[in-house]
Amino acid sequence: MSTYMTAKLKKTRGRPRVFDMDETLDKALQIFWERGYEGASMAELSETLGINKPSLYAAFGNKEELFKKTLTKYASGPVAFVREVVNEPTARKVAENFLIKTAEFLSDSQHPRGCMIVQAMLSNSDKSVIVRDLLIKFRYTYEYLLAERFEKAKIDNDLPFDANPKYLAKYLATLHQGMSIQATSGATKEELLEVTNLALKSWPK
Repeated sequence: MSTYMTAKLKKTRGRPRVFDMDETLDKALQIFWERGYEGASMAELSETLGINKPSLYAAFGNKEELFKKTLTKYASGPVAFVREVVNEPTARKVAENFLIKTAEFLSDSQHPRGCMIVQAMLSNSDKSVIVRDLLIKFRYTYEYLLAERFEKAKIDNDLPFDANPKYLAKYLATLHQGMSIQATSGATKEELLEVTNLALKSWPK
């Protein structure tokens, strides 16, 4: 287990009578974020969360259901900025804030580096088809939000007539995914921000 996980997650013994659901999901989120879906075993989840397997299954059904709940928590918490940036007044500001916040988020030492969704997608095999499809759905959801915002920008003449909202959104999504891998490999916030600056130079005017 990494230094981060050792510091953040305290292992407990025995079977607790009750447990805090929100705190439990926070801990499970950290494990899945660092290890991916397949890399996190039920034995590790049980030990780290301080909940024996029967209680864990009783509370969440199975590993897949636990992962779904942590993914929802992740989308509404750590990466909530993805939904917020579409409220920026211009398409360029949307792209700029999306990339800057992405660089800051992916390199933040307060949590595992990289994006949980990207990391889980890379580490998943065809055995976990449902989880794989769920991750793809989450990825397309934020692409759709960006594309929808850029459609509006085009109608408002905030983007040139030949701009393609769908591919502008995919461009940003591709940058996000690549930056996630870079961050996991040790890229600093400053390096990721330089990538952001280069990307913005090619933004349609």
